[in-house]
Amino acid sequence: MMRSSSVIRRAVLAAAAVALASGCTAQAVGAGGGSGVGSGSGSASPTTAPTTVAPSSTATTTPTATPTGTATPTSGPAVLMGDGDESEQVRELQARLRQLGHFDRAPTGFYGTMTAGSVKAFQRKGDLPPTGAVDAATWEKLLGASRKPTADELKPATTNTLDTPDARCMTGRVLCISKESRTLAWMIDGKVVSALDVRFGSENTPTREGTFAVERKVRQDWSKLYHTPMPLSMYFSRGQAVHYSSDFAARGYDGGSHGCVNVRDRAKLTTLFDQVKVGDKVVVHW
Repeated sequence: MMRSSSVIRRAVLAAAAVALASGCTAQAVGAGGGSGVGSGSGSASPTTAPTTVAPSSTATTTPTATPTGTATPTSGPAVLMGDGDESEQVRELQARLRQLGHFDRAPTGFYGTMTAGSVKAFQRKGDLPPTGAVDAATWEKLLGASRKPTADELKPATTNTLDTPDARCMTGRVLCISKESRTLAWMIDGKVVSALDVRFGSENTPTREGTFAVERKVRQDWSKLYHTPMPLSMYFSRGQAVHYSSDFAARGYDGGSHGCVNVRDRAKLTTLFDQVKVGDKVVVHW
């Protein structure tokens, strides 16, 4: 009797242990308090729960604030002069750059792509960031490397830089014409009175070089050979003359003459024409 009761007790305990184990497994799968029989429907709960959690909304708002706050540090130093500016300070900038060989034309006072390129060249040479714009560091370095421009440097008589006068131009009244700098300097006793940009003949019709004299002057002339107007002509060598050229004024150095010395500034040439006398010296040199 006692043996059978102990067997019964063991059977009851074993059944209880199996029931307890089944309940733990169902709870783990259901996670919502359902019974072991409903373990399949209870597993739906974990798939829906993550879609409603708060972290998904906070993840979208946090990154948006970060890029906005980090944009300002990349702006760099304040720009004193840059593309599109037009002022007398820009003119001074160009004149100083020209002194150092970084700007190869007359100052205009306008900051364009050519000025930006010249500033970049100066910045590279001075171990500065080559931005092409003038900040305080660039301006201070340029002031230290150059001198204050003269009035002639700020507003020179010609676009091109005047060449060193030939020795033959240093005495008397001379039209000193340089093929090297493409300029004409009107000189009296070694001093430049006025200057003009000029262009010359092509390879097939070159402008003669040497020392000549003004043979004659014709205010309104016409080339019978080339059928073109030759206003304000000052002849110096067998048909070659210094004269105004509307083509030079319009096209610049893209064109050339048939041997004459072309001038593109009519107003300045008119003044020069009235000052030059027949017999004045003409020197054409490199």
